[in-house]
Amino acid sequence: MSKSSGLQGWLELRAVKGLGPITYAKLINRFGSPEAIRKASLPELVATGDLSPSLAQALKQPLPEKSHEHIQRELEAVEAGKFSILTLTDPHYPSLLKTIADPPPILYFTGQWLQQDQHALAIVGARKGTHAGRAFTRKLSGDLAALGFTIVSGLARGIDADAHEGALHSSGRTVAILGCGIDLTYPPEHHKLRERIEHTGAVISEFPMGASPQSFHFPQRNRVISGLSLGVIVTEATLKSGSLITARMALEQNREVFAIPGAVTQPLSQGPHHLIQQGAKLVEKPWDIVEEILPMLEPSFRLQVETQHKMGNNQNSTIVLGPEEQEVFDRIPLEPVLLDELITQGSYSSSEVMSILLSLEIKGLIKQIPGLQYVRVGTR
Repeated sequence: MSKSSGLQGWLELRAVKGLGPITYAKLINRFGSPEAIRKASLPELVATGDLSPSLAQALKQPLPEKSHEHIQRELEAVEAGKFSILTLTDPHYPSLLKTIADPPPILYFTGQWLQQDQHALAIVGARKGTHAGRAFTRKLSGDLAALGFTIVSGLARGIDADAHEGALHSSGRTVAILGCGIDLTYPPEHHKLRERIEHTGAVISEFPMGASPQSFHFPQRNRVISGLSLGVIVTEATLKSGSLITARMALEQNREVFAIPGAVTQPLSQGPHHLIQQGAKLVEKPWDIVEEILPMLEPSFRLQVETQHKMGNNQNSTIVLGPEEQEVFDRIPLEPVLLDELITQGSYSSSEVMSILLSLEIKGLIKQIPGLQYVRVGTR
């Protein structure tokens, strides 16, 4: 059987102008297949209550030649192995995503979608995150991926990219959701990052091949990010950020919402603080998230996560700091701090502070960044 067998009817139905994912899904649930929908009479279609007479009529009309040509190119691309397609009735279609009100009838993907990806957490945030926010995102993503969670994000610049990078750095799985066709990469500079994601995870889109990254695509993309996940974590965002749209969609989909607090003077903290005021769980460390969703996990995976968590705590406890190291470490926040401040705030000489900072950096607890600044990257 060819790779594209049975897909043509799905693609043809999706090409009908005016047929959105909610109505498409309702028709599939009622009739069972695109072929059965096309064979239904006009009175049968209208009687469902899901279609206007004009849309029911459109379902009975032949598609334009241009649409047929595009569908043929997609089917040829599937046969050539350029990407794969999952339909709503496919047994491999993500089970969590199927539960939302408007699941995409068709998912295009590259890489591999695995059964274990049902244990997914989404991390989203600003495209121009602060250094501290981006560093925290990479650490959080890596820690969650190391516990066995798949990290879902949108391949965007900034926080999204850091979410993917953190998971990859921990040799974990990550999934990117596109706001354009599966044959395109946006932003284009993330082509290499996409290839690394495809090697160990998956890249997914609901948009037809060749679809450009239109602004109205991204709210649609965001519902898939939240729909694939047990919960959504917002790292940094303004009050008008698309990340807050994702959080709202998560609530509508009965998903958990988490937010990372920040400095009250930082505009990118306003979004997470607003979510916390609205009831999102405040997150300071990975276990703040995990303990909230533990009851949702399958018993075997829950045991795995708890075991990994205990092992991680034991490993952290082996990092022993002397009193001087602990005193300096306590004065280094997630926000960058100048070397001069660390010297003037304490009672140690500049050479002593430099030696202590080097020791903390070797132990993986802090990182030096441009401008003779230091930032915390580990927790104790």
